[in-house]
Amino acid sequence: MNYRNFEAAGKDVSLLGFGAMRFPLIEGSDGLVDEAEAIRMLRYAIDHGVNYIDTAYLYHGKTSETIVGKALADGYREKVFVATKLPFWYLNGPEDMEPAFNESYERLGVECIDMYLIHDIEGKRMDRVREWKIWDFMQKRRAEGKIRYLGFSFHGESPEVFKEVLDAYPWDLCQLQINFMDKDIQAGVEGYKYAVSKGVPIVVMEPLKGGRLTDVILPSIQKYWDSLDSKRSPAEWALRWVANLPGVLTILSGMSTMEQVEENVRVLSDADVGMMSEAELAVLDRVAEEYRKLIVYPCTACEYCQPCTAGIHISQIMNFRNMHSLYGKTEKMQEEYTMFVNPKASDCTSCGKCEEVCPQHLEIIKAMKETTELFAK
Repeated sequence: MNYRNFEAAGKDVSLLGFGAMRFPLIEGSDGLVDEAEAIRMLRYAIDHGVNYIDTAYLYHGKTSETIVGKALADGYREKVFVATKLPFWYLNGPEDMEPAFNESYERLGVECIDMYLIHDIEGKRMDRVREWKIWDFMQKRRAEGKIRYLGFSFHGESPEVFKEVLDAYPWDLCQLQINFMDKDIQAGVEGYKYAVSKGVPIVVMEPLKGGRLTDVILPSIQKYWDSLDSKRSPAEWALRWVANLPGVLTILSGMSTMEQVEENVRVLSDADVGMMSEAELAVLDRVAEEYRKLIVYPCTACEYCQPCTAGIHISQIMNFRNMHSLYGKTEKMQEEYTMFVNPKASDCTSCGKCEEVCPQHLEIIKAMKETTELFAK
């Protein structure tokens, strides 16, 4: 495993971080995590050099922190940095911050949370961060010895907003979305470069765009991968692109299978800064351009939009909309939509709550209407 130095701690952090947002699920359980398999995957990763585990208060219906805590028993806690997050936008008022923190603290079962992040800051939420004095709240927890390092995750609208947030406080680290397709989305490469210039370590999320860079490989995209001299999987190329960036502390991957864990451990035990050629980088630019032509709604299935007030599994609908764009409507696709999607896109009430919290700022209501038109018999 490759490592990057985290100066604030005087320790190295593994280039691969385990994102605890996409654990394996029990088939037919309506979203219940296969806890035993998730723990096995976490411990395999740690045994193979991964020492950064990222979870959050809300992940997997508020069960992710508990599962991580169980995985860190039997001596595993001492081997890793543990990160979790405060979803201030989910809370009713500043008085809810302490109960939420205490819940995370108890679920994880640790004496100290290594990295505590303000979850999903964007421009319109900074007023609340200041009004609620969230920085002061976290500093108090740090003084009590319950937190070591303070950071934030960002899904905001632009690099300018990211810079405003980064300049607001003396952060120990920041978490942002970046991959070879998202150079100009959210903080983007411009925000990344600004964090590097400020000396703030960067935790990268969505390096594979929630699997969207690997799930569907059309012939028009495969031809670019085939043109490269080194034969690697699309997932490996995407991870190597992020690893090539200086200033990145760790790359989070939300792994759902042991095979994904094994591959990512292998890839990030080899990839590092300066290991991609200009020719390889140019091919990834062409792949990104081709994807942009085909994917209508770049949903990452992060599930921040859940639960829907109408009970709709929104990312499932978005996937059908994108699959239609990629392949056209096949008989099998229509059959799957009819049989397995319930509630349907037509059940959307257009309340707009999903769009308010979508990190990608997608037009979800519009997508629901389009999917209804495309798949209505």
